[in-house]
Amino acid sequence: MTASQMFHWHYGEFDDKNLQIHGRSLHALFLFILTAILFFALIYFCVRWACQSYSDRQNNTTSQLSMSGLDANTIKSLPIESHQARSSTDESQCSICLANLVNGEKVKVLPSCKHAFHPDCVDLWLSGQSSCPLCRASLGEDHEELSN
Repeated sequence: MTASQMFHWHYGEFDDKNLQIHGRSLHALFLFILTAILFFALIYFCVRWACQSYSDRQNNTTSQLSMSGLDANTIKSLPIESHQARSSTDESQCSICLANLVNGEKVKVLPSCKHAFHPDCVDLWLSGQSSCPLCRASLGEDHEELSN
Protein backbone atom coordinates (compact mmCIF):
# COMPACT_ATOMS: atom_id res chain seq x y z
CA MET A 1 0.00 0.00 0.00
CA THR A 2 1.43 3.33 -1.00
CA ALA A 3 1.20 6.63 0.83
CA SER A 4 -1.22 8.11 -1.72
CA GLN A 5 -3.66 5.23 -1.29
CA MET A 6 -3.53 5.38 2.49
CA PHE A 7 -4.62 9.04 2.72
CA HIS A 8 -7.22 9.11 0.00
CA TRP A 9 -10.10 11.03 1.58
CA HIS A 10 -13.51 11.91 0.25
CA TYR A 11 -15.36 14.78 1.89
CA GLY A 12 -18.72 13.13 1.32
CA GLU A 13 -17.73 10.30 3.65
CA PHE A 14 -17.50 12.51 6.75
CA ASP A 15 -20.47 12.65 9.06
CA ASP A 16 -20.99 16.21 10.46
CA LYS A 17 -24.19 15.55 12.39
CA ASN A 18 -22.37 16.17 15.67
CA LEU A 19 -21.45 19.71 14.56
CA GLN A 20 -24.99 20.81 13.87
CA ILE A 21 -26.87 22.83 16.50
CA HIS A 22 -30.63 22.45 16.70
CA GLY A 23 -33.45 22.98 19.21
CA ARG A 24 -32.39 22.91 22.84
CA SER A 25 -28.68 23.13 22.02
CA LEU A 26 -29.21 26.39 20.13
CA HIS A 27 -31.30 27.73 23.03
CA ALA A 28 -28.61 26.72 25.59
CA LEU A 29 -25.87 28.34 23.49
CA PHE A 30 -27.88 31.59 23.26
CA LEU A 31 -28.46 31.62 27.05
CA PHE A 32 -24.77 30.96 27.71
CA ILE A 33 -23.67 33.87 25.49
CA LEU A 34 -26.28 36.19 27.01
CA THR A 35 -25.23 35.23 30.55
CA ALA A 36 -21.56 35.84 29.72
CA ILE A 37 -22.35 39.29 28.29
CA LEU A 38 -24.41 40.23 31.36
CA PHE A 39 -21.70 38.94 33.71
CA PHE A 40 -18.95 41.00 32.06
CA ALA A 41 -21.20 44.06 31.91
CA LEU A 42 -21.87 43.72 35.65
CA ILE A 43 -18.14 43.46 36.38
CA TYR A 44 -17.44 46.50 34.18
CA PHE A 45 -20.01 48.66 35.97
CA CYS A 46 -18.84 47.52 39.43
CA VAL A 47 -15.22 48.41 38.62
CA ARG A 48 -16.29 51.73 37.12
CA TRP A 49 -18.36 52.57 40.22
CA ALA A 50 -15.47 51.63 42.54
CA CYS A 51 -13.02 53.81 40.59
CA GLN A 52 -15.46 56.73 40.58
CA SER A 53 -16.03 56.39 44.35
CA TYR A 54 -12.27 56.36 44.95
CA SER A 55 -11.81 59.43 42.76
CA ASP A 56 -14.61 61.28 44.57
CA ARG A 57 -13.06 60.46 47.97
CA GLN A 58 -9.67 61.74 46.77
CA ASN A 59 -11.23 64.99 45.49
CA ASN A 60 -13.10 65.51 48.79
CA THR A 61 -9.90 65.00 50.79
CA THR A 62 -8.00 67.44 48.57
CA SER A 63 -10.70 70.09 48.85
CA GLN A 64 -10.85 69.68 52.64
CA LEU A 65 -7.09 70.10 52.87
CA SER A 66 -7.10 73.21 50.71
CA MET A 67 -9.88 74.74 52.83
CA SER A 68 -7.79 74.39 56.00
CA GLY A 69 -5.57 77.37 55.09
CA LEU A 70 -5.88 80.94 56.34
CA ASP A 71 -8.01 83.53 54.57
CA ALA A 72 -6.38 86.21 52.41
CA ASN A 73 -7.01 89.07 54.88
CA THR A 74 -5.27 87.21 57.71
CA ILE A 75 -2.31 86.37 55.50
CA LYS A 76 -2.00 90.03 54.43
CA SER A 77 -2.12 91.15 58.07
CA LEU A 78 1.02 89.21 59.06
CA PRO A 79 3.91 91.57 59.86
CA ILE A 80 6.61 92.18 57.24
CA GLU A 81 10.02 93.14 58.61
CA SER A 82 13.52 93.74 57.33
CA HIS A 83 15.71 90.67 57.91
CA GLN A 84 18.66 91.15 60.24
CA ALA A 85 21.22 88.36 60.69
CA ARG A 86 21.98 87.57 64.32
CA SER A 87 25.72 87.27 63.67
CA SER A 88 28.17 87.54 60.78
CA THR A 89 28.13 83.75 60.38
CA ASP A 90 24.34 83.43 60.58
CA GLU A 91 23.03 82.03 57.30
CA SER A 92 19.28 82.05 57.76
CA GLN A 93 17.22 80.70 54.94
CA CYS A 94 13.59 80.51 53.89
CA SER A 95 12.67 76.91 54.67
CA ILE A 96 10.09 76.89 51.86
CA CYS A 97 12.28 77.83 48.86
CA LEU A 98 15.61 77.10 50.65
CA ALA A 99 17.15 80.40 49.51
CA ASN A 100 19.33 82.33 51.96
CA LEU A 101 17.79 85.38 53.62
CA VAL A 102 19.90 88.47 52.97
CA ASN A 103 20.30 91.35 55.42
CA GLY A 104 17.73 94.04 54.72
CA GLU A 105 15.51 91.70 52.70
CA LYS A 106 11.76 91.88 53.43
CA VAL A 107 10.53 88.82 55.33
CA LYS A 108 7.18 87.86 56.77
CA VAL A 109 7.32 86.83 60.44
CA LEU A 110 4.78 84.40 61.89
CA PRO A 111 3.47 85.68 65.25
CA SER A 112 3.18 82.30 66.98
CA CYS A 113 6.80 81.13 66.55
CA LYS A 114 8.65 84.15 65.11
CA HIS A 115 9.97 82.19 62.11
CA ALA A 116 10.68 84.34 59.03
CA PHE A 117 10.06 83.50 55.37
CA HIS A 118 9.92 85.23 52.01
CA PRO A 119 6.46 86.86 51.80
CA ASP A 120 5.51 85.15 48.51
CA CYS A 121 6.64 81.74 49.77
CA VAL A 122 4.79 81.83 53.08
CA ASP A 123 1.65 83.42 51.57
CA LEU A 124 1.29 80.48 49.20
CA TRP A 125 1.92 78.02 52.05
CA LEU A 126 -0.61 79.65 54.38
CA SER A 127 -3.32 79.71 51.73
CA GLY A 128 -3.36 75.89 52.00
CA GLN A 129 -2.10 75.29 55.56
CA SER A 130 -2.72 77.04 58.86
CA SER A 131 0.60 76.13 60.48
CA CYS A 132 4.23 77.24 60.32
CA PRO A 133 6.07 75.38 57.55
CA LEU A 134 9.15 74.98 59.75
CA CYS A 135 7.90 73.98 63.21
CA ARG A 136 4.21 73.28 62.41
CA ALA A 137 3.04 75.64 65.15
CA SER A 138 -0.65 76.26 64.62
CA LEU A 139 -1.77 79.70 63.54
CA GLY A 140 -5.40 78.84 64.24
CA GLU A 141 -5.50 80.76 67.53
CA ASP A 142 -3.56 83.66 66.00
CA HIS A 143 -5.98 83.64 63.07
CA GLU A 144 -8.72 85.18 65.22
CA GLU A 145 -6.35 87.65 66.93
CA LEU A 146 -4.99 88.83 63.59
CA SER A 147 -8.45 89.30 62.09
CA ASN A 148 -9.53 91.69 64.87
